[in-house]
Amino acid sequence: MIYQIPWIYTPVRSILAVWHQLTKTEIPELSKGSVMMRDRRRVEETIRAMSRAGAGRLQVISDFDMTLSRFAHNGRRVPTTHNILDNRLLINEECTIKMKELLNTYYPIEIDASRSAEEKLPFMVEWWTKVHELLIEQRIRKDMLAQAVKESRTMLRDGYKVFFDGLHQSRVPLLIFSAGVGDVLEEVIRQNQVFHSNVHVISNYMDFDHTGVLRAFKGQLIHTFNKREGAVTQAAALSQLRGRPNVLLLGDSLGDLTMADGVSDPRHVLTVGFLNDQVEERKESYVNAFDVVLVRDETMDVPNAILRSITSCGDGK
Repeated sequence: MIYQIPWIYTPVRSILAVWHQLTKTEIPELSKGSVMMRDRRRVEETIRAMSRAGAGRLQVISDFDMTLSRFAHNGRRVPTTHNILDNRLLINEECTIKMKELLNTYYPIEIDASRSAEEKLPFMVEWWTKVHELLIEQRIRKDMLAQAVKESRTMLRDGYKVFFDGLHQSRVPLLIFSAGVGDVLEEVIRQNQVFHSNVHVISNYMDFDHTGVLRAFKGQLIHTFNKREGAVTQAAALSQLRGRPNVLLLGDSLGDLTMADGVSDPRHVLTVGFLNDQVEERKESYVNAFDVVLVRDETMDVPNAILRSITSCGDGK
């Protein structure tokens, strides 16, 4: 007796189409109006590959200011970790004026699309060195930081709790690289009740004397364009990152793209860039550099959707 197997006669193209439909990752959030992608097919293929590997092979590397925290709310800029220190509990009016002058001088350089990272680097070192010197002069008290954070208008992006809690529940390490102030950053996360054991912060930390007064900043200055150095050093030191070759990277600056350079034998790296400001001037460079670009999107909707896809599949080891 001869049995006919219908699918044998099905054109190969049709079989491949069916297979693609069965295996593709549906992420409706990638169709949001705020989302731009240079190569959507590659993005989807990378997410599928990371999903097959599961949470056990994943790590998340992120910037903080204007990435995990909001850029603006109701038309007003949300303070960065440095801006939170602009509080009469901590600094005087003269210091506030000088810090604002430095911001007006150097921030346009940081986001200038016509300059290379190499050109910007000395200006960034100059900027943050001057800021830190001003803060040291103010003799900031450690015991006042929590109150300054509480009184500030700082906000994490909508959906932050799903992001932090989901990573913790899936046992995925979150490595935060920040050119901001680590002591303030940690306090922001702590007051939002999402400072879980899987969160590791690499930033500029204050050095207080025995009376709790700021006397210096610890270690090497971390700024927007030297995060690669810290990434290489810290990745080697954190045992939790070993055996996790897949990376979801989040940032708001082209300099943030080097944060994954310390990953040992990376397999799949998906980069998501938040384009918050001067969109038209910087749109092309961001789309060419990041896999996914989120334009004036103050939510974690897209990162959360990607993580949901990855952590709900695979072996989860």
